[in-house]
Amino acid sequence: MANSEDFRWVRISTVALAIVTAAISVAAAFVSASISRRKSRRLAFRVRELEASLAAALEKGASERRGRVRAQQALRKALAQQSNDGPKKASSSSFSYPMAPIGTVQSCFSTRNGTPRQPLLVPLARACLVLDPSRVPPEALEGLADYSHCWILYVFHLNTDIDKLWNEPSRSKFKAKVRVPRLKGGKMGVLSTRSPHRPCPIGLTVAKVEALDGHAILLSGVDLVDGTPVLDIKPYLPYSDSIDGATVPEWLKVENSLAVASVSFSADCSSSLSSCWIKAENQSLYASPDEFQSLIKEVLSWDIRSLSQKSRPHHVFLGNASHNTLEELVDDGVGDPHDAFTEKALSSSHGDITYHLILEGFDVSYRIDDSSNIMVEKVDLASIARNQSHYNYLMWRDKLKQQK
Repeated sequence: MANSEDFRWVRISTVALAIVTAAISVAAAFVSASISRRKSRRLAFRVRELEASLAAALEKGASERRGRVRAQQALRKALAQQSNDGPKKASSSSFSYPMAPIGTVQSCFSTRNGTPRQPLLVPLARACLVLDPSRVPPEALEGLADYSHCWILYVFHLNTDIDKLWNEPSRSKFKAKVRVPRLKGGKMGVLSTRSPHRPCPIGLTVAKVEALDGHAILLSGVDLVDGTPVLDIKPYLPYSDSIDGATVPEWLKVENSLAVASVSFSADCSSSLSSCWIKAENQSLYASPDEFQSLIKEVLSWDIRSLSQKSRPHHVFLGNASHNTLEELVDDGVGDPHDAFTEKALSSSHGDITYHLILEGFDVSYRIDDSSNIMVEKVDLASIARNQSHYNYLMWRDKLKQQK
């Protein structure tokens, strides 16, 4: 009997304990749910608060932008009215948009003479585009290395009429028509050519992106002269920049009209280049004298002489030479005293002419006969000053290997 009574109390205790445990669990669940609901309400309120703050900030930013645009428009209008002395109504053509270069080109082409008339004609033509770190942060170049080519907007800074064009536009004597080499001196409207002498001296070229290092970009296939100021860089997009079915005038369809018959090197050329290379290789974008000789051959494979040099080959001082340009070379017949050295032609004892091409501070002497066969005679160090740069082949070598 006693055992039965004890068993009954054990069962009662067990049931009571289970009920208490269940009650505690229900209470804990209720408390937890209540806390979660409170947290959810607080988070929802915080999200609404942050969304309202973001909307207010966006509206404030948009309002500030609208205010800046209105202020800039008012300023341009006031400047235009001031330049017109008030009575005349300002027009959009009176507005000025000042721009400053974001970088400078350090090119293998030391002078305008010899710089290709179009991009990618000389695949070995290399240049470093060094950006101004005060204007272009390193993050601005992120992703550019993933493109094979890029567009470059630049200034024709060596134009002989650039000062008048900008400082005294009314006296610049801008020419509406220019002579074109492919037409053997025939004239075309300047805006239907790629002449460097334009209403605004801005050039456009495309180049191959070889490698990036900090604020420097190694390019190839360039047609830019050393020291060219760069205004902007844009990636080349094949799906929009290459136009199927695009047409050009018939006079541009003549293939190899400016190509030469052959380029050969004299027996003394290699030895003279090797001697000069010892003194200048630390500044070169090329791996060896042999690679540099290949560059010479690619450049001279196109007749780089100006129309003046072809028509008056025995003059000591000739007309304009090739420009720093993607632009189609146009010879306007106006001499440039700054190019007197690079465009000089000296009569030899045999009555032919020795021309000079300046590449990376090397003076390349060559002759060309009536059948357009070129003989490169020798290579000397040029006497003209060259921009110094620490960007040489050794600096880029490892990055070029990674690209391959």
